[in-house]
Amino acid sequence: MTQQLPRIPSTEPELAGVRNFRDVGGLPTVDGRRVRYGRLFRSGHLAHATAEDTLFLGGLGLRTVFDFRNAADHRLDGLDVELPGVRNVSIPLSDPADGAEFWRMVRDGDLDQLRSVLADGKGANRMITSYRSIIRDRTAEHSRVLHALAEDGVPALMHCAAGKDRAGLSIAVSLLAVGVERDAIEADYLKSNDAHRRYKVRRSDTSAEGMSAEVMELLNPLFGAHADYLAAAFATIEETWGSTDRYFSEGLKLAPETRERLRGRLLDEA
Repeated sequence: MTQQLPRIPSTEPELAGVRNFRDVGGLPTVDGRRVRYGRLFRSGHLAHATAEDTLFLGGLGLRTVFDFRNAADHRLDGLDVELPGVRNVSIPLSDPADGAEFWRMVRDGDLDQLRSVLADGKGANRMITSYRSIIRDRTAEHSRVLHALAEDGVPALMHCAAGKDRAGLSIAVSLLAVGVERDAIEADYLKSNDAHRRYKVRRSDTSAEGMSAEVMELLNPLFGAHADYLAAAFATIEETWGSTDRYFSEGLKLAPETRERLRGRLLDEA
């Protein structure tokens, strides 16, 4: 029997100053339910939102905006625009390619420098290590997010700088908590690779040489969404806690009734 596809909005807005915005509604759970539209959104930072973007975001009925950027991100891009009636929750997570020196090299380094730190799988390995670390070491932060969503935090929007890594993991954890299929979580995660969603690479050398195909290829592990990264995060859950349920109950201190309340907040009626 062919599974009926959920009704989805006819268009998805492309905001002028906010990249990688989307509603994660419609994703299927393992027990046949769906994530409700208009409950959980994700995006890149809101610091450069235009007046029209702000008007649109203000009309979503958001109660909470989770900002996973750190102070360095705020200095680089600025603080989010103010949205009326919205609670802004700052929960800095470690940057998947952390280190001011590293990012200066990404921005200013020549081809030989980029090769030295990113070639031969070193860029991807750096990202995988960071994804594993965020899952293993940031349990208090993810617990805070899920408890807020379960209480009165939705509709909610989660973002970091690009809306890909830190926000991507927090969205994945939230979806996993309510039983969304892992393949569906991965499919949503990989949407960050769409051309209109990708974070713009910043380089001081914008010449053909400074933005060459080889340079872009070297930087791709940092600026692209890769299934291996998310798989490493899921594997870390299994390796560290033995099961997804133990991750939520022991790692994130999420009581069964809280998890059920979260499902009620985010999912369609059973």
